Amino acid sequence: MSSESSKKRKPKVIRTDGVPAEGKRGKGDTDQDVRYYSEESEVDLRDPIKDYELYRETCQELQRLMAEIQELKSRGIKENAAEIDERRVQSCVHFMTLKKLNRLAHIRLKKGRDQTHEAKQKVDAYHLQLQNLLYEVMHLQKEITKCLEFKSKHEEIELVSLEEFYKEAPPEISRPAITLTEPHQQTLARLDWELEQRKRLAEKYKECLTSKEKILKEIEVKKEYLSSLQPRLNSIMQASLPVQEYLFMPFDQAHKQYETARHLPPPLYVLFVQASAYGQACDKKLVVAIEGSVEEAKALYKPPEDSQDDESDSDAEEEQTTKRRRPTLGVQLDDKRKEMLKRHPLSVTLDLKCKDENVLHLTFYYLMNLNVMTVKAKVTTAVEMTTAISAGDLLSPDSLLNCLYPGDHGRKTPNPANQFQFDKVGILTLSDYVTELGHPYVWVQKLGGLHFPKDQPQHTVAADNSLSASHMELTVKLLRSRLQSRLALHKQFASLEHGVVPVSSECQQLFPTKIVSRLVKWTAIPYEDYAELPYTKDVIEAGLAEDTHLYYMALIERGTAKLQAAVVLNPGYSTLPPVFSLCLNWKGERNSSNDDNIRAMESEVNVYYKELWGPKPGYQLLTNQLQRLCMVLDVYLETEPHDPSVEGPKEFPQEKMCLRLVRGPLRLKPFKFNYPQGFFSHR
Repeated sequence: MSSESSKKRKPKVIRTDGVPAEGKRGKGDTDQDVRYYSEESEVDLRDPIKDYELYRETCQELQRLMAEIQELKSRGIKENAAEIDERRVQSCVHFMTLKKLNRLAHIRLKKGRDQTHEAKQKVDAYHLQLQNLLYEVMHLQKEITKCLEFKSKHEEIELVSLEEFYKEAPPEISRPAITLTEPHQQTLARLDWELEQRKRLAEKYKECLTSKEKILKEIEVKKEYLSSLQPRLNSIMQASLPVQEYLFMPFDQAHKQYETARHLPPPLYVLFVQASAYGQACDKKLVVAIEGSVEEAKALYKPPEDSQDDESDSDAEEEQTTKRRRPTLGVQLDDKRKEMLKRHPLSVTLDLKCKDENVLHLTFYYLMNLNVMTVKAKVTTAVEMTTAISAGDLLSPDSLLNCLYPGDHGRKTPNPANQFQFDKVGILTLSDYVTELGHPYVWVQKLGGLHFPKDQPQHTVAADNSLSASHMELTVKLLRSRLQSRLALHKQFASLEHGVVPVSSECQQLFPTKIVSRLVKWTAIPYEDYAELPYTKDVIEAGLAEDTHLYYMALIERGTAKLQAAVVLNPGYSTLPPVFSLCLNWKGERNSSNDDNIRAMESEVNVYYKELWGPKPGYQLLTNQLQRLCMVLDVYLETEPHDPSVEGPKEFPQEKMCLRLVRGPLRLKPFKFNYPQGFFSHR
């Protein structure tokens, strides 16, 4: 079986397709490539799948032949030697086939690697080309961005408008036929016109410089002439002194005053200059003067003289120091405090005269180490005024100028740096020394050109003329108005203490002809007594009552009814109205918390106070409010219903004509007086 099968099966021989056998020649002139055997060219022609199948068949044949050879050898028969040799030969042929397939596989692998390497190189080349293109794109984008963000110098030049350009520029520069349609050419034309204008201005500038030099030379000549004129003018002024005295034109005195002003510190100098200028221009009744020692002011700026005989006086000084005692710590602190609060030797006085010849004297001081200004006030009246007990604080120097501007009490120093100076010498607050030094109001600092910012404190604050000038007019008007209002109140208080409510003829129409209720008592009370009253809590909680205000108590009576009115008088009267708190003692205690009509009476004087101002400037507001209180008390008592349990006539017969006695759920009474009809109605 095995021998027959071996004879039938012959080993396959691999032939090269399309390649002639070695030693054979083709017909005609064939290429030289077919004359030799090339496995590399054969690889391109062969199918790898078929080679793989051939490989599997060859391996199977080898396995079969090896198995047959092993079987024949295991039999040990000598006749089988020829068959074994034949199978060996077949095996060798198969091994040759495997070697050929192996070579072909290696060649294919090498070609695959070469192709892969070539493809990889192509990919790398394409990738590099892509990177180059991306870099070029990024570079172009950067260049585009630079071009878009480029700012030319002409953008910073403020060119003339298009209308002005086409109107003023000559046609050879403007070229409207081209520039109206092309913005670039239009910009170039505008730049050319700008250059032309600048050349003209440069020439004009040179001409102005030459004219300026000529004028400066003329000024120098005139200065020399004026310097030579000064001695002659002095001699003329000396000769004209008798004429000045006779004509009441003290030019020499004013000149001396300005000479003295040179030694003033900067804030006082600014105050003096601005007040003098305002007095000359706007207010002839404002008198400005300088007081104090000029010699002491000069000594402040002189350097201390050096002692010449130090060695000779050293023994005497040693003897004196041994005899003297060292000052205690308290004495040293007192000396430091005095030095800290030292005033400048010179001061500026302002005298504000009113129409009725009343004068407000203001003396301004400068604290050199604290860099603040203070003021002291004094009032001189033309006629001796009757002394009113309740008017004691009206003209007091400590309270006369309080709150001239809202919130300006003059108790604390406006300079934030002073607190650190006070801590060094043990001064708690400047208010302890206000009586001696004067009040450091904020408006005083502004008149001296001083401004102390709280947000950003500055070490050195210089005097500013513009700040003083901007506040001078308003402050002078407020000071004069304060003096007049206080003098008016002083006269009114003298009448109120005698139970008379003075009502001017211009204000008679605000009240009916007959008012039965009358003022019985008018006294001044301290803030502590005012705060203890149960019916003033609302005013205190609303912030309308402060310790700088003035407080009074008024008592209005009619029969058994007594109306107490606690009055808060703001320092800014009459711009700011007084505030009344009422309490009626009649059949029990009635106030705004338990009686709506008492609240309505308070509204008549506190809310509708503008009706009671009277003629300007409205200094009769307080007396008109008191007269209205007497009027509304009459209405309140007369409109009360009669108690049927009480025998006899009604205590307060109705004398006022009212349209309606009460109105609404609150049963409010008609407190509004209608002139000239003479009846009362509700609001």
